[in-house]
Amino acid sequence: MRKTAIPAVAYLRTSSATNVGEGKDSHVRQWTAIEAFAKRAGYVIREPAYYDAAVSGSDPIDARPGFRELLAYLSDNPDVRVILVETANRFARDLIVQETGYRLLKERGIELIAVDTPGGFLDDTPTAQLVRQVMGAIAQFEKANIVAKLRGARERKRAAEGKCEGRKSHHEVRPEVVELARKLRRKRGSEGKRLSYRDISAQLALQGHYNGKGNAYHASAIRSMLKAA
Repeated sequence: MRKTAIPAVAYLRTSSATNVGEGKDSHVRQWTAIEAFAKRAGYVIREPAYYDAAVSGSDPIDARPGFRELLAYLSDNPDVRVILVETANRFARDLIVQETGYRLLKERGIELIAVDTPGGFLDDTPTAQLVRQVMGAIAQFEKANIVAKLRGARERKRAAEGKCEGRKSHHEVRPEVVELARKLRRKRGSEGKRLSYRDISAQLALQGHYNGKGNAYHASAIRSMLKAA
């Protein structure tokens, strides 16, 4: 038992409508097991249990009303990072749904514990490893596919317009600043030398011209805008 109790939330799920309700065996069994584990292991359960009644264990977790409410609660309460379920199949019966759901929670820094086997979700069975590898390969494929589509869109736009729309140049966004910088660059100092990019930045700042972050232009930014002008 820990000296300081760790906050957690409980999640219950029943797939059959005949088992729905607080007085039903499934609800009582799940809650009793979770509550007993929490007391034994040093967790304090916040909020009433989040409950998906008559929801299939094959449904994705973000498609379940009760689990969506649970995720919203965790989003609003970052001090709560633990979800307790009676068994792994109360979380999900389908292995792919279970692995994708567990991965989603892990990426958000949320720990999922099945109270009958607290380390169960960390087990690396051959099947679980295969599912994770396949999911990783799919994620890489989707990322590469998106990159390829964006590249193709840019190339088509460049071909149609002669220019790929990306970050707009200083000349397009602030032509008056570019024109002033050009004039300052042509100006000679007391020793007959042209003003440095740093000097031009200082002159622009004196006249109220700053970059998008409200700071004086960096010398390299002055060089870029004059080179492109």
